[in-house]
This record gives sequence, structure tokens and C-alpha cells, in this order.
Amino acid sequence: MTLRLTFLVLCFLSATSLIKAEDPYLYFTWNVSYGTISPLGVPQQGILINNEFPGPNINSTTNNNIVINVFNNLDEPLLFTWNGIQHRKNSWQDGMPGTNCPIQPGKNFTYHFQVKDQIGSYFYFPTTGFHRAVGGFGGLRVNSRLLIPVPFADPEDDYQVLIGDWYKSSHADLKKMLDGGKSINRPDGILINGKSGNGTDKDKPLFTMKPGKTYRYRICNVGIKTSLNFRIQGHSMKLVEMDGSHVVQNTYDALDIHVGQCLSVLVTADQTPKDYYMVASSRFLKEVFTATGVISYEGGSGPPSPQIPEGPTGIVYSLNQFRSFRWNLTASAARPNPQGSYHYGGVNITRTIKIVNSAATVDGKLRYAINGVSHTDPETPPKLAGYYMAPTKVFEYNSIVDDPTPESATKIVVKPNVLNATFRDFIEVIFVNNEKSIQTWHLDGYSFFAVAIEAGQWTPEKRKNYNLLDAVSRHTIQVYPGCWAAIMLTFDNAGMWNLRSTLWERHYLGQQLYFSVSSPARSLRDEYNVPDNAELCGVVKDMPKPPPYTI
Repeated sequence: MTLRLTFLVLCFLSATSLIKAEDPYLYFTWNVSYGTISPLGVPQQGILINNEFPGPNINSTTNNNIVINVFNNLDEPLLFTWNGIQHRKNSWQDGMPGTNCPIQPGKNFTYHFQVKDQIGSYFYFPTTGFHRAVGGFGGLRVNSRLLIPVPFADPEDDYQVLIGDWYKSSHADLKKMLDGGKSINRPDGILINGKSGNGTDKDKPLFTMKPGKTYRYRICNVGIKTSLNFRIQGHSMKLVEMDGSHVVQNTYDALDIHVGQCLSVLVTADQTPKDYYMVASSRFLKEVFTATGVISYEGGSGPPSPQIPEGPTGIVYSLNQFRSFRWNLTASAARPNPQGSYHYGGVNITRTIKIVNSAATVDGKLRYAINGVSHTDPETPPKLAGYYMAPTKVFEYNSIVDDPTPESATKIVVKPNVLNATFRDFIEVIFVNNEKSIQTWHLDGYSFFAVAIEAGQWTPEKRKNYNLLDAVSRHTIQVYPGCWAAIMLTFDNAGMWNLRSTLWERHYLGQQLYFSVSSPARSLRDEYNVPDNAELCGVVKDMPKPPPYTI
């Protein structure tokens, strides 16, 4: 082979490898607008995406690049977050007020992120103001690559089920109520895929199944306040995935799903061919709210039985169910190596952080807090302020301590709440709930190991009760009244990441913070530079860009 021919072959092979290295792109254009909807039979203003409520589902595969051009046709600023998507090295796409300047009315912004090394069921929603209460949410699935084995046979079809509580009030009225110092109280109803099953949509099938076939149902609680229980009339559910992890495949008649959580179940159409109800009902409320949706057998006849299966009661049921969840150690997830090949229980803890939620009145208005600090969003997102090397103009780091006293956790101060974290530290977070209502917590940018939930007060001796072998790796965890919950994770994803109450009135009134996880190397190996299309606002708007990160 001549030298020239060898050179051409090498160039071709190099070009081919480059082409193969580029992961596929999925492109979307979203027009976000107001529209009239009537999910509980009462016309109200909702938020639509391309005139859809709920919004369109995003169907992607591991490592796909997702590009979404969002046009804001509302009369208010807008942001979207991608609940459970980790945005490796790229908190610039997280869509929280602490990381992004909002899309102004009449403007557009293009999100570009990669569902890197993830599989599973997620959803998106708007994070600005109280928009989430009236729509703008939709499902986001990440399928496994064809070469990666999945621990169950391919289902006949794959269905998205979005359940959540609902209020008849507009988002502006709910926001006004909170700004005035009051709680939004209990919801007016429950929805399944934007329908209650109690009005004009009654008995219209949401899904169809062929007799004898097995289907995957991805169920997400997209509500703003209420834990829900999900069940299907006459059918059992085999749990296979939870918040992006394959789990040990136990069978359940009913499953509690807390705000912000998603799970997947397999359902076999093995009953008499006719119609059956899906049921979502509220948990831990004095009054039970219920929504139904119809599943119809293909070729079947007959309406659903009017006898709706009752939901569970009490905390013990839910707590025992949590303890039954186990990580599938032998299944592959986004990569071919088994999930259990990472032995988190053998890693030394370098830091313990207690998160104590509290509520109090500040200047005559209701506020919620973490360790005594009620977060408020500054005009300049803390992530931008830090990147432009001007954090002291916007906020101060470490407003809270890792181990608060009871007094410091209940006396509330209102200010930005940003906590420094050391890159690649393996930490333990203890959520303490001394209140009388259930709390639910979500961490952006990561999955964590949910190693324990117990009643009473946490002490170091409680570590002996941790599940250090096969606790599920997930992104959202519930904490029951008078209980604590423990999670473990490695801060290996550089960026600014929101830890928040998923109960949106608590989040809106301050029960959140940001973990600032910085790589001292300022290297592109650890974190990407601010995107060229990033909106700038606040003190950084007219500042020159700092030197970019390099390899």
C-alpha cells in the first residue's frame, strides 16, 4: 500500500470514528402560551405547549442530545427544568432561577442538553413563579440503547401516565395568596393526564391493551403538594424502574408516588376483556380526592366496574413499601456494567449535612426554611455570579451550618441560600421532619442512595440501620411526619444544583438551597463554559466574560 493510500485510509477511518462518536440529536420547537382548559369541569387559564395540555412527551435514548427552542408567549418570564436529568457538567441547562436568567415575554431560548449515561422515566415543568400549578409539564423518557440489556422483555407498548393534584384557581391567584402570607391549602381535585374522569371526559379510554399482552406504564407525580396512590382495577403491577434505576421486580396492587417521583410498572392484560379504571387518590389528607382514567381491552365489551378499589391508609403502609424497594444489582442501566458494581456502602463519608425543614411567620407572612434560612432568588442567578467571579455582589456562601441547633433551625432569616460543596466528596444528607405533614425533597444534578427512613430523631448510631447494599439510586425522597431520611451520594457533578422541597408552595416561599460544587481545576473535563446563547441579567449583564475553562 502506497503512503498516499495509507494516509487516505487513515483519514477515512478517523472521519468515520468522529461521525460515530457524535450522539444523535432530537430537535423540538415549543410555543408556550395561555389557553382555556377545564380539567375539573370549570374553565380556567392553563399553560399549553404547542396548544397541548399536558405538554408533549419527549421520547429519547441514552446519550441523545436534546435541543428545545422555547418561545415564551406568556406575559411573564419563563424557565423549564428537566426533573431528574443530571446535566453532567452542564448546570447551565438546569432551568432553575439559581442557574438561568428567565426567558422574557416575547423572547425565545434554546435549551441544549444531553441525557448522558441515564435511562428511565422523568418529566419537565416550568420553574418560574407558580406556573407549574396550571400546566407546562410533560413526560420525558430515556430509553436504553439497543446494545444494553434490559431486565424484562420488550412490552407491547409504553404509556406515559402523569398524575397530580389540581387547583381551580389561576396561578396568579395562587401566587397572590402566597405573597399575601397565606397557604394555598388543599387541592380541589386530582388529574390523570390532565383529566379527572369525573366530567365530560368520563369513561373515554386513555389507553388500550390487547388481551394477553404486557405493557409498560411510566407514572410520574407532577403535582405541587399531594402524595398520591396509584392502582389499576383488577390488575397487579410489577415494579421495574424508579427515578432512573432498575429495581428488584416485586409485584404490587397499589403504589404510593410522592411529588416529583416517577416509576415504571409492567401490567399484563390478563383479565376479562372489557374496560378497567386506573385510579389515583390523595394520601395523608383528611379528605380523599380521587381521579380515574379508563383502560380498554381491544375487542372487549363492558364498562368498568363502578366499585373503585380503595386506597391504603396510614403512614406505616407507605413506609413498609419504601423498605421493599431494592436496587437491581445485576441489571445494567445506561452502561453494560451492572448497577451494583458501584459499592457505595464501602465508601467513607466525608461530610454529614442535616436538612431541617421549618415554617414560621416573617414580617407577618408565612415563610418556609432550611436550617433557619428561607431562600429568595436574587436578580442575578448565583451560578452566573460565581462564573463571572462576582459572588459577593449577589450572595454569601454558607449561610447555614451542617448541624443546626433546634433554635437556629426555627428562627428564620430570608436571603439567598448557597452552600459550598467540595468536588468529589462522598457525603451523607439527613432530612429531619419535625412537622406534622409529609415532606418530599429533590436534588438536581444527581441521583443519590436512599438508605433509610425512620421515625424519631437521627443519631450517628442510626447508621447501623442503613441499607448499604441495595438501596435504590434515585433523585427524590419523602420524609414522613416526625421522621428522618438519610441519603448518600458523591458530589462528582460540578455546577450549581438546587436542593428543594417538591411541594411547590414551600419551594416558592423559601424551602430550597443551592449546592455550589466547584472543580478547582476550572477545566472542561469537569464543567462546561457558559453557553454562547445564555441570557445575562443582573450585575453580570454588562460585565466582560471571564477567561473560559480549558482542557
